[in-house]
Amino acid sequence: MEWQKSPAALIEVFDQVLPDDPRVERRQMFGFPCAFVGGNMFAGLYGPDVIVRLPEDARATVLALDGAHVFEPMAGRPMREYVVPPSKIVESPETLRAWVAQAFAYASMLPPKEKKSPVAKKKASPRRSAG
Repeated sequence: MEWQKSPAALIEVFDQVLPDDPRVERRQMFGFPCAFVGGNMFAGLYGPDVIVRLPEDARATVLALDGAHVFEPMAGRPMREYVVPPSKIVESPETLRAWVAQAFAYASMLPPKEKKSPVAKKKASPRRSAG
């Protein structure tokens, strides 16, 4: 997929459908707006698409809809648990809000991710020796 910015109208809808909960953290992932709870991403944008992280049964329900697919930011590299709902869901803010709420509830039950310190990040990326 060629990189495309998310349309301003989609960003606005995304902001509107996020849960009104102090645990929601908004930040960028892949250069796009995303939402996290406990360090776990539960929804976001990827170009013109909305992505949601859902439990298996809910994923199956969404994937059964025409136009839905597994989120695959790079060809052949699907992201486990994430789906791209079809446009009919995205075009209905109330329906999208319900799916995002379900994604939030699911991610809220996951163990929180520990934030890495800057020192830990440096240690994680090995440096090449000059010699």
